[in-house]
Amino acid sequence: MKEYASENLRNIAVVGHGKAGKSSLLDACLFDTGVSKRLGRVDEGTSQLDYEPEAIRRKLSVSNVLAACEWQGYKLNFIDTPGYPDFVGEVQTALQAADAALVVISAPAGIEAGTERAWRLASEIGLPRAIFMNKMDREHADFFSTVDELRVRFGSGVVPVQLPVGREAAFQGVVDLLALHVKVRTHAEEAVESEIPEYMQADVEHARQQLIEVLADYDGKLLEKYIDGQPITEAETAAALTAGIAAGKVFPVFCGSALQNIGVKKLLNDLAEYLPAPGFRAVLGTHPDTGEVVERQLTAPFSAQIFKTTVDSLAGRMSFLRVVSGTMRGDAFYYDVVRQETVRVGALYTMQGRRQENLHVVSAGDLVVAAKLSAVRTGDTLCDETAPILYDRVPYPAPMLEMAVRSKNKDHEDKTFAVLAKEQEADPTLQLVKNPDTKEMLLRGIGEVQLEVLAERLQRKFGVELVLQQPAVAYRETIRRSVKAEGKYKKQSGGHGQYGHVWLELSPQPAGAGNMFTETVFGGSVPRQYIPAVEKGTAETLAKGILAGYPMVDMKVNLVDGSYHPVDSSEMAFKAAAALALRRGVMEAEPVLLEPIEVMTVLAPEYYMGDVIANLKGKRARILGMESTGKDMSRLQAEIPAAELYKYATELRSLTQGRGTYTLAFSHYEAMPEKMAAAIIAGASSSQAAD
Repeated sequence: MKEYASENLRNIAVVGHGKAGKSSLLDACLFDTGVSKRLGRVDEGTSQLDYEPEAIRRKLSVSNVLAACEWQGYKLNFIDTPGYPDFVGEVQTALQAADAALVVISAPAGIEAGTERAWRLASEIGLPRAIFMNKMDREHADFFSTVDELRVRFGSGVVPVQLPVGREAAFQGVVDLLALHVKVRTHAEEAVESEIPEYMQADVEHARQQLIEVLADYDGKLLEKYIDGQPITEAETAAALTAGIAAGKVFPVFCGSALQNIGVKKLLNDLAEYLPAPGFRAVLGTHPDTGEVVERQLTAPFSAQIFKTTVDSLAGRMSFLRVVSGTMRGDAFYYDVVRQETVRVGALYTMQGRRQENLHVVSAGDLVVAAKLSAVRTGDTLCDETAPILYDRVPYPAPMLEMAVRSKNKDHEDKTFAVLAKEQEADPTLQLVKNPDTKEMLLRGIGEVQLEVLAERLQRKFGVELVLQQPAVAYRETIRRSVKAEGKYKKQSGGHGQYGHVWLELSPQPAGAGNMFTETVFGGSVPRQYIPAVEKGTAETLAKGILAGYPMVDMKVNLVDGSYHPVDSSEMAFKAAAALALRRGVMEAEPVLLEPIEVMTVLAPEYYMGDVIANLKGKRARILGMESTGKDMSRLQAEIPAAELYKYATELRSLTQGRGTYTLAFSHYEAMPEKMAAAIIAGASSSQAAD
């Protein structure tokens, strides 16, 4: 692949709802640009984009894929993104690396949850957007009603620049509203330019008038000519359209059929002509030493950021970079600002779906892949050491699903967790942590499908098998009233015996106060040298729990009396006596089982909130309040027991058609309902008896 100047580059994130046809569209682009000799199909498992076994089996994208196309003197770097909500982190990564977003919509389905999510994410970072209405050849495909829906949802800046020729099965081409000609696909599968059919003249005239009106709102010169009734040329319209897209005020609508490869070449032309090149807006970073905000131009010294990392058992680590400024060459050394070390970059290449293409020199704004950068992580900045800069990392969503994870084969445990740690580095939406209370390893992610795909991928690539299951809940135990209890440990078996005798006062403390040990022994009834043993025996017994094996909390234990034997007493005997007194006393002090309570913040469309609240109440949640956040969205806060949260991410997605998200923060512990506590205690007793 030849070297392209920055002005001839286009970096486009292809986003939208699952099954809208994003991968199929890019398969058509790769076919039309000569990369592939056959038009790939997702449903047949021949796609150049969804080529991993996990994607083929599910017939959906599970990760970002770079598809670089050369077209009419331009290089278009497409990033195919998953539409399934579990992989929203991949979408955010692609949007940060791109200069524009192409939102793909299924014409029969219209606006879906993934459409709204992709639009919102692109809007939040001010990314220019264009829309491709796919599947125009399908039944119930209605271009005009879908455009109306888009304008209502996303604003008056949404405007068609093409109209479809024919409807549903009769769809055969598109009308270009700027050039005012038709591109129709013939039986020879070539697009032929022709005149606008007479029956379409009125629709075309109305649509072009609407386009001019939208562009005139953002272009003063065009507005003057429009008001004066002067003719407006194609070049003037194109210039205004390009400026409006770059400003994030105009959102052109293209149309076609990816599977039938209708309108795709025209789309390639228009994306190259109208979408912005790198450098159209300021790129900001900070000076790593001073923290000063720095603006980096394309012509400045070299800098780049790693926006994605993949790990493979054969190819190793592959780092995807966006070159922000300067030029990048292979077999060279660059400075990693985050690691504060120089790293060697070997060969450079780009990806055309599953196909690699070597590169020698990469211009500012281009996307490139480097292999085996073992010390470099996603989000790191590489630069010229004489001109250091640090770019902000992508803000990823917090994980919503938590699963306990272990290796199916205990002999592979170390390898399993080492591989998981690498995957965590590659995918920042994954978190691998150890629960200090339950001693379980926890794997956190956005949703079930994400973790299932991860497990399948690790088994295929590294031969490790994960077992994912419901995590244990970190319950606690405490008491409700004060008691006094005796513990006497006496054992005689020839020679020196064992003797320890204590009286303990047990009393509850305020929630969160923790445990406390004191002593008020008078007269030496318990010698001073044995009091530390009583304290240690108390701490160990409280840590192990008494009701169901969970740590006891918020208790005060006071040693008030006891007795000893001058020969048979020992530290071990007094530890045992303390344990006996605690077990007896706790059972008399109205013990209760405590469960952790989380504060949940749910963000979802307000028209789903009734179902969300009803579902939460069924999970023993207490609703704390709800407020509107604008654009039909509401934020709800509730307190909910941690035991009720397992797979709630899946439930919320179902309740809100994929539009709802939530975050959690630990709040406090409180007593469980007696029936639920009794079941847990009974289960713990059965387990102990079996052991």
